Amino acid sequence: MVNVFVNGYGNIGRRLAFILSSDKDLHLIGIGKYSADEKTKEALDNGLNVYVPEAKFEQFRDRKYDVSGTVEDAVRQSDIVVDAAVEGRGFDNKKRLYEPMGKAAIFQGGEDRSGSRSVADMIHNSRVNYSLANGRRYVIQGSCNVSGMGRIMQPLSERYGDQIKRFDVTIVRRWADLEDSKDVRDSIEWDRDPHHQNDVKAFLPSANLFVEAYKVPSRMMHLHQMAIRFKTRAPSKEDVIETLHKEFGIAILNSAKSTADVRKKAMDLGFKHGDTNMVHIHSDALRVQDDILKILYSDDQTGMVIPENHLLLQSMALGRPKHEAIQKTDGLFSMTKRARILEDEFK
Repeated sequence: MVNVFVNGYGNIGRRLAFILSSDKDLHLIGIGKYSADEKTKEALDNGLNVYVPEAKFEQFRDRKYDVSGTVEDAVRQSDIVVDAAVEGRGFDNKKRLYEPMGKAAIFQGGEDRSGSRSVADMIHNSRVNYSLANGRRYVIQGSCNVSGMGRIMQPLSERYGDQIKRFDVTIVRRWADLEDSKDVRDSIEWDRDPHHQNDVKAFLPSANLFVEAYKVPSRMMHLHQMAIRFKTRAPSKEDVIETLHKEFGIAILNSAKSTADVRKKAMDLGFKHGDTNMVHIHSDALRVQDDILKILYSDDQTGMVIPENHLLLQSMALGRPKHEAIQKTDGLFSMTKRARILEDEFK
Protein backbone atom coordinates (compact mmCIF):
# COMPACT_ATOMS: atom_id res chain seq x y z
CA MET A 1 0.00 0.00 0.00
CA VAL A 2 1.40 3.38 -1.05
CA ASN A 3 0.91 6.22 1.45
CA VAL A 4 -0.03 9.52 -0.21
CA PHE A 5 -0.25 12.96 1.37
CA VAL A 6 -1.96 15.86 -0.44
CA ASN A 7 -0.21 19.00 0.75
CA GLY A 8 -2.77 21.75 0.16
CA TYR A 9 -6.54 21.91 0.05
CA GLY A 10 -7.37 24.46 -2.64
CA ASN A 11 -9.14 23.80 -5.92
CA ILE A 12 -6.75 21.01 -6.90
CA GLY A 13 -6.09 19.53 -3.46
CA ARG A 14 -9.73 19.09 -2.45
CA ARG A 15 -10.55 17.39 -5.76
CA LEU A 16 -7.56 15.08 -5.48
CA ALA A 17 -8.38 14.19 -1.89
CA PHE A 18 -11.90 13.20 -2.87
CA ILE A 19 -10.79 10.83 -5.63
CA LEU A 20 -7.79 9.39 -3.75
CA SER A 21 -9.97 8.51 -0.79
CA SER A 22 -11.87 6.21 -3.19
CA ASP A 23 -8.77 4.46 -4.54
CA LYS A 24 -8.16 1.22 -2.67
CA ASP A 25 -4.67 0.86 -4.17
CA LEU A 26 -3.49 4.03 -2.45
CA HIS A 27 -3.75 5.08 1.19
CA LEU A 28 -4.56 8.76 1.62
CA ILE A 29 -2.87 9.90 4.83
CA GLY A 30 -4.72 13.18 4.73
CA ILE A 31 -4.49 16.76 3.51
CA GLY A 32 -2.40 19.76 4.48
CA LYS A 33 -4.40 22.82 5.50
CA TYR A 34 -2.85 26.23 6.04
CA SER A 35 -5.81 28.41 7.03
CA ALA A 36 -8.29 27.67 9.82
CA ASP A 37 -11.40 28.39 7.75
CA GLU A 38 -14.62 26.69 6.69
CA LYS A 39 -12.74 24.46 4.24
CA THR A 40 -11.13 22.78 7.25
CA LYS A 41 -14.59 21.81 8.50
CA GLU A 42 -15.47 20.54 5.00
CA ALA A 43 -12.41 18.30 4.97
CA LEU A 44 -13.15 16.94 8.44
CA ASP A 45 -16.82 16.40 7.59
CA ASN A 46 -15.68 14.37 4.57
CA GLY A 47 -13.67 12.09 6.85
CA LEU A 48 -10.24 13.44 5.88
CA ASN A 49 -7.36 13.67 8.30
CA VAL A 50 -6.16 17.27 8.46
CA TYR A 51 -2.54 18.22 9.06
CA VAL A 52 -1.47 21.81 9.69
CA PRO A 53 1.77 23.83 10.03
CA GLU A 54 3.30 23.40 13.45
CA ALA A 55 3.26 27.18 13.99
CA LYS A 56 -0.53 27.25 13.44
CA PHE A 57 -1.41 24.14 15.41
CA GLU A 58 -2.99 25.97 18.34
CA GLN A 59 -4.87 28.31 15.99
CA PHE A 60 -6.73 25.31 14.53
CA ARG A 61 -7.29 23.77 17.96
CA ASP A 62 -8.69 27.07 19.27
CA ARG A 63 -11.38 26.86 16.59
CA LYS A 64 -12.24 23.32 17.74
CA TYR A 65 -10.86 21.68 14.60
CA ASP A 66 -9.72 18.16 15.44
CA VAL A 67 -6.47 18.08 13.47
CA SER A 68 -4.41 14.90 13.23
CA GLY A 69 -0.98 16.42 13.49
CA THR A 70 1.50 18.66 11.72
CA VAL A 71 2.33 18.81 8.02
CA GLU A 72 5.77 17.53 8.96
CA ASP A 73 4.16 14.47 10.59
CA ALA A 74 2.18 13.71 7.44
CA VAL A 75 5.16 14.06 5.10
CA ARG A 76 7.16 11.77 7.37
CA GLN A 77 4.44 9.08 7.10
CA SER A 78 4.11 9.37 3.32
CA ASP A 79 5.76 7.53 0.45
CA ILE A 80 4.87 10.28 -2.02
CA VAL A 81 3.41 13.78 -1.66
CA VAL A 82 1.13 15.52 -4.12
CA ASP A 83 2.04 19.16 -3.60
CA ALA A 84 -1.10 21.21 -4.17
CA ALA A 85 0.12 24.33 -2.41
CA VAL A 86 -0.37 27.90 -3.55
CA GLU A 87 1.54 28.50 -6.79
CA GLY A 88 5.22 29.15 -6.13
CA ARG A 89 5.31 27.51 -2.71
CA GLY A 90 6.23 24.08 -4.04
CA PHE A 91 9.94 24.89 -4.18
CA ASP A 92 9.94 25.95 -0.53
CA ASN A 93 8.12 22.76 0.45
CA LYS A 94 10.61 20.68 -1.49
CA LYS A 95 13.64 22.25 0.20
CA ARG A 96 12.13 22.36 3.69
CA LEU A 97 10.30 19.01 3.74
CA TYR A 98 10.56 16.62 0.82
CA GLU A 99 14.30 16.64 0.17
CA PRO A 100 15.38 16.45 3.84
CA MET A 101 12.98 13.57 4.47
CA GLY A 102 13.77 11.81 1.18
CA LYS A 103 10.18 11.87 -0.07
CA ALA A 104 9.02 11.75 -3.68
CA ALA A 105 6.69 14.52 -4.79
CA ILE A 106 4.40 15.64 -7.59
CA PHE A 107 4.23 19.39 -8.23
CA GLN A 108 1.60 21.36 -10.15
CA GLY A 109 1.99 23.29 -13.38
CA GLY A 110 2.61 26.68 -11.77
CA GLU A 111 6.01 25.61 -10.44
CA ASP A 112 9.34 26.23 -12.18
CA ARG A 113 11.06 23.60 -14.30
CA SER A 114 14.30 25.58 -14.71
CA GLY A 115 16.22 28.27 -12.89
CA SER A 116 17.05 28.71 -9.22
CA ARG A 117 13.57 27.63 -8.05
CA SER A 118 13.20 24.55 -10.22
CA VAL A 119 11.26 21.76 -8.53
CA ALA A 120 11.73 19.10 -11.23
CA ASP A 121 13.10 18.72 -14.75
CA MET A 122 10.20 16.67 -16.13
CA ILE A 123 6.67 17.78 -17.03
CA HIS A 124 4.21 14.91 -17.19
CA ASN A 125 1.61 14.47 -19.92
CA SER A 126 -0.08 11.09 -19.77
CA ARG A 127 -0.65 10.96 -23.53
CA VAL A 128 3.02 11.55 -24.31
CA ASN A 129 5.45 10.50 -21.56
CA TYR A 130 3.53 8.54 -18.90
CA SER A 131 6.11 5.74 -18.60
CA LEU A 132 9.06 8.14 -18.25
CA ALA A 133 7.80 9.17 -14.81
CA ASN A 134 8.25 5.63 -13.49
CA GLY A 135 10.74 5.69 -10.61
CA ARG A 136 11.39 9.45 -10.69
CA ARG A 137 11.64 11.34 -7.42
CA TYR A 138 10.19 14.69 -8.57
CA VAL A 139 7.84 15.44 -11.49
CA ILE A 140 5.69 18.42 -12.47
CA GLN A 141 2.15 17.72 -13.61
CA GLY A 142 1.46 20.02 -16.56
CA SER A 143 -1.27 22.66 -16.26
CA CYS A 144 -4.72 22.14 -17.76
CA ASN A 145 -3.82 24.08 -20.93
CA VAL A 146 -0.59 22.16 -21.35
CA SER A 147 -2.30 18.82 -20.64
CA GLY A 148 -4.96 19.53 -23.24
CA MET A 149 -2.44 20.46 -25.91
CA GLY A 150 -0.64 17.19 -25.37
CA ARG A 151 -3.87 15.20 -25.64
CA ILE A 152 -4.55 16.72 -29.06
CA MET A 153 -1.12 17.32 -30.56
CA GLN A 154 0.29 13.84 -29.85
CA PRO A 155 -2.43 11.81 -31.63
CA LEU A 156 -2.39 14.24 -34.56
CA SER A 157 1.41 13.97 -34.78
CA GLU A 158 1.16 10.17 -34.71
CA ARG A 159 -1.54 10.18 -37.38
CA TYR A 160 -0.08 12.75 -39.77
CA GLY A 161 3.62 12.73 -38.88
CA ASP A 162 5.89 14.93 -40.97
CA GLN A 163 2.92 16.19 -42.98
CA ILE A 164 2.45 18.75 -40.18
CA LYS A 165 4.46 21.94 -40.67
CA ARG A 166 3.54 23.87 -37.49
CA PHE A 167 1.04 24.37 -34.67
CA ASP A 168 -0.27 27.80 -33.67
CA VAL A 169 -2.36 27.92 -30.50
CA THR A 170 -4.30 30.86 -29.10
CA ILE A 171 -5.40 30.32 -25.50
CA VAL A 172 -8.38 32.27 -24.20
CA ARG A 173 -8.04 31.79 -20.44
CA ARG A 174 -10.70 32.11 -17.77
CA TRP A 175 -9.94 34.78 -15.17
CA ALA A 176 -10.76 32.72 -12.07
CA ASP A 177 -12.24 29.38 -11.04
CA LEU A 178 -15.85 29.10 -9.95
CA GLU A 179 -14.78 28.50 -6.34
CA ASP A 180 -12.45 31.50 -6.20
CA SER A 181 -13.49 34.55 -4.21
CA LYS A 182 -11.40 37.01 -6.21
CA ASP A 183 -13.16 39.40 -8.55
CA VAL A 184 -13.33 38.85 -12.28
CA ARG A 185 -12.08 42.10 -13.78
CA ASP A 186 -13.70 43.69 -16.82
CA SER A 187 -10.51 43.52 -18.83
CA ILE A 188 -8.66 41.41 -21.36
CA GLU A 189 -5.02 40.76 -20.50
CA TRP A 190 -2.31 39.32 -22.70
CA ASP A 191 0.71 37.26 -21.72
CA ARG A 192 3.99 38.53 -23.13
CA ASP A 193 5.69 35.17 -22.77
CA PRO A 194 3.26 32.28 -22.16
CA HIS A 195 4.92 29.43 -20.27
CA HIS A 196 2.67 26.94 -22.06
CA GLN A 197 4.85 26.94 -25.18
CA ASN A 198 8.02 25.90 -23.36
CA ASP A 199 6.08 23.45 -21.17
CA VAL A 200 4.67 21.61 -24.19
CA LYS A 201 8.04 21.69 -25.92
CA ALA A 202 9.47 19.96 -22.85
CA PHE A 203 7.62 16.76 -23.78
CA LEU A 204 7.08 17.40 -27.51
CA PRO A 205 10.47 18.89 -28.42
CA SER A 206 10.14 18.31 -32.16
CA ALA A 207 6.82 20.17 -32.47
CA ASN A 208 7.02 23.50 -34.28
CA LEU A 209 4.76 25.35 -31.86
CA PHE A 210 3.80 28.96 -31.23
CA VAL A 211 1.48 29.89 -28.36
CA GLU A 212 -0.20 33.13 -27.36
CA ALA A 213 -2.50 33.54 -24.36
CA TYR A 214 -5.19 36.00 -23.28
CA LYS A 215 -7.08 36.20 -20.00
CA VAL A 216 -10.76 37.17 -20.30
CA PRO A 217 -13.49 37.98 -17.71
CA SER A 218 -14.98 34.50 -17.33
CA ARG A 219 -14.99 31.62 -14.85
CA MET A 220 -16.27 29.03 -17.33
CA MET A 221 -13.31 27.03 -18.64
CA HIS A 222 -10.57 27.86 -21.12
CA LEU A 223 -11.00 28.03 -24.89
CA HIS A 224 -8.28 27.21 -27.42
CA GLN A 225 -7.99 27.85 -31.13
CA MET A 226 -5.40 25.50 -32.60
CA ALA A 227 -4.36 26.19 -36.19
CA ILE A 228 -2.31 23.41 -37.79
CA ARG A 229 -0.48 24.09 -41.02
CA PHE A 230 0.27 21.11 -43.27
CA LYS A 231 2.94 20.85 -45.95
CA THR A 232 0.28 19.97 -48.48
CA ARG A 233 -3.50 19.87 -48.25
CA ALA A 234 -4.92 19.43 -44.76
CA PRO A 235 -6.82 16.21 -43.94
CA SER A 236 -10.61 16.11 -43.99
CA LYS A 237 -12.72 17.15 -41.03
CA GLU A 238 -14.11 13.63 -40.80
CA ASP A 239 -10.65 12.07 -40.64
CA VAL A 240 -9.53 14.44 -37.86
CA ILE A 241 -12.66 13.81 -35.79
CA GLU A 242 -12.27 10.05 -36.19
CA THR A 243 -8.66 10.31 -34.97
CA LEU A 244 -9.50 12.37 -31.88
CA HIS A 245 -12.68 10.50 -31.00
CA LYS A 246 -10.61 7.43 -30.15
CA GLU A 247 -8.69 9.30 -27.47
CA PHE A 248 -9.12 8.98 -23.71
CA GLY A 249 -10.24 12.25 -22.14
CA ILE A 250 -11.65 13.82 -25.30
CA ALA A 251 -15.32 14.47 -26.11
CA ILE A 252 -16.57 15.56 -29.54
CA LEU A 253 -19.36 18.11 -29.06
CA ASN A 254 -21.31 19.46 -32.02
CA SER A 255 -23.96 21.86 -30.70
CA ALA A 256 -22.44 23.62 -27.67
CA LYS A 257 -22.44 27.38 -28.16
CA SER A 258 -20.19 28.43 -25.28
CA THR A 259 -17.98 27.22 -22.46
CA ALA A 260 -20.86 28.02 -20.09
CA ASP A 261 -23.07 25.58 -22.03
CA VAL A 262 -20.65 22.75 -21.26
CA ARG A 263 -19.99 23.71 -17.64
CA LYS A 264 -23.65 24.18 -16.78
CA LYS A 265 -24.55 20.91 -18.48
CA ALA A 266 -21.94 19.12 -16.35
CA MET A 267 -23.52 20.64 -13.26
CA ASP A 268 -27.05 19.72 -14.37
CA LEU A 269 -25.90 16.15 -14.98
CA GLY A 270 -24.50 15.95 -11.46
CA PHE A 271 -20.82 15.57 -12.39
CA LYS A 272 -18.75 15.90 -9.20
CA HIS A 273 -17.59 19.51 -8.67
CA GLY A 274 -19.23 20.34 -12.02
CA ASP A 275 -16.08 18.94 -13.68
CA THR A 276 -15.86 17.05 -16.97
CA ASN A 277 -12.10 16.40 -16.51
CA MET A 278 -11.60 16.43 -20.27
CA VAL A 279 -11.05 18.30 -23.52
CA HIS A 280 -14.12 19.17 -25.60
CA ILE A 281 -13.63 19.39 -29.38
CA HIS A 282 -16.28 21.73 -30.81
CA SER A 283 -16.75 19.95 -34.10
CA ASP A 284 -19.21 22.49 -35.55
CA ALA A 285 -16.34 25.01 -35.51
CA LEU A 286 -13.67 22.65 -36.88
CA ARG A 287 -12.59 24.01 -40.25
CA VAL A 288 -10.36 22.89 -43.09
CA GLN A 289 -9.14 25.19 -45.83
CA ASP A 290 -6.29 24.39 -48.20
CA ASP A 291 -3.29 23.56 -45.98
CA ILE A 292 -4.85 24.78 -42.70
CA LEU A 293 -6.80 22.81 -40.10
CA LYS A 294 -8.43 24.84 -37.31
CA ILE A 295 -9.64 23.09 -34.16
CA LEU A 296 -11.65 24.95 -31.53
CA TYR A 297 -11.71 23.19 -28.17
CA SER A 298 -12.42 23.98 -24.53
CA ASP A 299 -10.82 22.37 -21.51
CA ASP A 300 -12.01 21.89 -17.98
CA GLN A 301 -9.46 24.15 -16.22
CA THR A 302 -8.84 22.69 -12.73
CA GLY A 303 -10.72 19.47 -13.43
CA MET A 304 -8.39 18.51 -16.29
CA VAL A 305 -5.36 17.93 -14.11
CA ILE A 306 -7.03 15.71 -11.49
CA PRO A 307 -7.07 12.49 -13.57
CA GLU A 308 -3.62 13.49 -14.87
CA ASN A 309 -2.30 13.61 -11.30
CA HIS A 310 -3.90 10.24 -10.61
CA LEU A 311 -2.23 8.74 -13.68
CA LEU A 312 1.11 10.25 -12.67
CA LEU A 313 0.80 8.76 -9.19
CA GLN A 314 0.31 5.33 -10.73
CA SER A 315 3.44 5.73 -12.84
CA MET A 316 5.69 7.14 -10.11
CA ALA A 317 4.48 5.19 -7.10
CA LEU A 318 3.11 1.94 -8.55
CA GLY A 319 5.01 1.49 -11.82
CA ARG A 320 1.72 0.47 -13.41
CA PRO A 321 1.59 -0.04 -17.20
CA LYS A 322 -0.16 2.79 -19.01
CA HIS A 323 -3.15 0.82 -20.29
CA GLU A 324 -3.85 -0.50 -16.78
CA ALA A 325 -3.46 2.98 -15.29
CA ILE A 326 -5.98 4.41 -17.76
CA GLN A 327 -8.45 1.66 -16.91
CA LYS A 328 -8.04 2.43 -13.21
CA THR A 329 -8.44 6.18 -13.68
CA ASP A 330 -11.41 5.72 -15.99
CA GLY A 331 -13.04 3.47 -13.42
CA LEU A 332 -12.77 6.15 -10.74
CA PHE A 333 -13.68 9.16 -12.89
CA SER A 334 -16.06 7.48 -15.42
CA MET A 335 -14.55 9.73 -18.05
CA THR A 336 -15.36 7.56 -21.06
CA LYS A 337 -18.94 7.22 -19.91
CA ARG A 338 -19.29 10.94 -19.26
CA ALA A 339 -17.72 11.78 -22.63
CA ARG A 340 -20.41 9.75 -24.37
CA ILE A 341 -23.12 11.41 -22.24
CA LEU A 342 -21.86 14.88 -23.20
CA GLU A 343 -21.63 13.91 -26.84
CA ASP A 344 -25.24 12.77 -26.74
CA GLU A 345 -26.33 15.99 -25.03
CA PHE A 346 -24.52 18.12 -27.62
CA LYS A 347 -24.97 16.00 -30.74
